Amino acid sequence: MKLRKSSLVVRTIISAICAMTASVAIAADDQVAVDQATLARIREAALSSDFAYERLTELTDRIGPRLSGSPGAAAAVALVAEDMRNIGMQVSLQPVKVPHWVRGVETAELVDYPGRPAGLSQRLVLTALGGSSATPANGLIAPVLVVHSMDELNARALAAKGSIVLFDVPFDEHLAESGRAGNAYGEAGYYRFVGPAAAAKLGAVAALVRSVGGADFRLPHTGMTAWGKDGNPIPAAAVAAEDAMLMTRLAAKGSLKMHLTLTPQTLPDVDSDNVLADLPGRSKSDKDGRADEIVIVSGHLDSWDLAQGATDDGAGIAVAMGVADVFKRLGLHPRRTVRVVAWMNEENGQRGAKAYSAANRDNLKNQFAAIETDSGAGRPMGFYSSVVLGDAKLFESLKPALRPLGAPVVQREEHLGSGDLSLLEAAGVPSFEPLVDVRSYFNYHHTAADTLDKVDPDNLKRQVALLAMLTWYLAEMPQQLQRLPVTQEE
Repeated sequence: MKLRKSSLVVRTIISAICAMTASVAIAADDQVAVDQATLARIREAALSSDFAYERLTELTDRIGPRLSGSPGAAAAVALVAEDMRNIGMQVSLQPVKVPHWVRGVETAELVDYPGRPAGLSQRLVLTALGGSSATPANGLIAPVLVVHSMDELNARALAAKGSIVLFDVPFDEHLAESGRAGNAYGEAGYYRFVGPAAAAKLGAVAALVRSVGGADFRLPHTGMTAWGKDGNPIPAAAVAAEDAMLMTRLAAKGSLKMHLTLTPQTLPDVDSDNVLADLPGRSKSDKDGRADEIVIVSGHLDSWDLAQGATDDGAGIAVAMGVADVFKRLGLHPRRTVRVVAWMNEENGQRGAKAYSAANRDNLKNQFAAIETDSGAGRPMGFYSSVVLGDAKLFESLKPALRPLGAPVVQREEHLGSGDLSLLEAAGVPSFEPLVDVRSYFNYHHTAADTLDKVDPDNLKRQVALLAMLTWYLAEMPQQLQRLPVTQEE
């Protein structure tokens, strides 16, 4: 066993040396214009600045929750626009019509269950899902059907009619702790995304899902649920993991009955904006100017309404703003235009992304590349890209600048599907996102605990450094990145 392990270590070291050698060869053979000194200046400027953390503090402590259509969202648009103007960026607001869903009363208690002492009930901790409809003002009382998969729901279709359906599907914390938190979120999140609609089709009067997240501190995790084009919304909520487990234990012994009250409202759409802040590229009068080509660096400005939205996605927009600040402080003038985008309405509609794609439908070829950070404020380890296979080698020359940051991983994926960038990517725009440590991200995601204290200022600086170097590299590279295969009409 020791010999095999040693061989693996040797092979790993040899592979790393080969990769580093290849990096040098690629730089020479393909004439990738990489000014390592400038990248080092960018890295050190980012690591020595508190600008991003100060912007995040301002956003979270002064404004707090920023759900689309809310006064908080409107205040955030004004704040980010002002901050970007103050550092000399060219700012414009792109109008977006956004949904306006507001949370109301949300209570639940088990009023009957096996072995219940007379006169007792058990309160449950839950929170409405975005898009939930309302119960009557005084709530509803119905039996609870506990299921653990979609197959079980379909097998018990008759029992679902007239019931409150609970999907008790746990978030795989072992998977998350092993560095695959995104996979864990996708597996458990499936039931939040489509479970309530499936229950509604079977005649359920309401639907609950076990909260999608780790660190079971009896925190309910909200989020959007989808009803489909012809769906019939019913009251829907996420229940704390502990309470989902309680109902599973009790249901194994007999029938349950719940009193559920949810009073959210879906109000008329509201006018809002994406914030666009440009650092213009060098003009065509310069020998290498390509100011008409855009490199986007972005995060989403809206957040759920339970907390400050510090990690989702206050950190992301603060990092994007930090990239602009580094370039302005260093007096850098990029070949291509660098555009900071603060997207509106990522959480419950992606209207901001749709508005941007529609506005640029006729000049998508000028959208050179797009970066979004929306995976929390953990320590960065590198970045993902969806460049075509033949272009992956172009980024080898960036690795020497990333290594001192501890972020040398450059990982290509066929498709990123990164939130607000998904439409641009589907139209052929190469997309990028940071690869960060997300092992604890879903402990706080979409909960009342997503607050500023969860953000390590040093990790935020590292994210700024990573994305500033990547953004500059993209803005300066002499090559044209190949377009991705188009999977939608431009």
